[in-house]
Amino acid sequence: MNQSRRTLPPLNALRAFEASGRRLSFRAAADELGVTQGAVAQQVRALEEHLGIALFQRHPRGLLLTLPGAAYLADVTRAFDTLADATGHLLARPDTVTISVTPTVAAKLLIPRLGDLQAELPGVQLCTVATEALSDFDRDQVDIAVRLARPPFAADLDAQLLFRQDLVAVASPYLLGDLIPPLSIEQLRVLPLLHDAHDHWARFLKSNNKLPGAVFNQTTLALDAAMAGQGVALACKAFVAADLAAGRLVQVAEAGALGADFYLVRKRSTAARDSVEAVWNWCLHRLLLSQEVAG
Repeated sequence: MNQSRRTLPPLNALRAFEASGRRLSFRAAADELGVTQGAVAQQVRALEEHLGIALFQRHPRGLLLTLPGAAYLADVTRAFDTLADATGHLLARPDTVTISVTPTVAAKLLIPRLGDLQAELPGVQLCTVATEALSDFDRDQVDIAVRLARPPFAADLDAQLLFRQDLVAVASPYLLGDLIPPLSIEQLRVLPLLHDAHDHWARFLKSNNKLPGAVFNQTTLALDAAMAGQGVALACKAFVAADLAAGRLVQVAEAGALGADFYLVRKRSTAARDSVEAVWNWCLHRLLLSQEVAG
């Protein structure tokens, strides 16, 4: 059975014993630990009293380990080596920054630019949490978030506008056939509609009735279906800018702005980590490019 941590000897006493056992000298151990010879001898004596076992034979020319002392030294040295390795591994890990984004922001804006981030910030490891839920910066240990929101923001938050939520209707060019964009509301009504969790179709088409069409819990899934020619999707123009430029999608109508826009948000801090500051500035520069492409 493992001994309770509460009955373990003091760490300083173990350090004094381990150094003395390796050097077989209280003086050499004191030089290594940066303390006095008397302090090392006192710590070792306290350890022996704590254990009720003699660990050294003391001679005028130095120390000799007893048999129990030699066996204990091997185990204690191994334990200190394990602690040193664990500390080294911890310090060798890249600085991690956690960013919380919606699934569509992750799929359409962040993931395609991760290579750029790694090239520009090689010492930073980005941990991406894709969720529609609002993040609690302290509870969820989130450093930065991208969220659809309306000002004003709480006084303890720093928020920067990334891009406006300008909605457009998009479809595969193969779905349109002979139809030439922009399409009227009447033309859109006869095409298959793709709904996401936000489902802005009723507002855009000025309908009070439930509109038919496939339903997806994420905008990115509705956009994938649109690219597959399954129907027309509504999405923020920033999310489809690359697909429009590549010809995978065609803008068939413009739905306009909704009031809430996408903001980069973090908790205000007077001592932000350099890595968090670097990712924050990278997001402001690189994610804003989506707005420029969309425009």
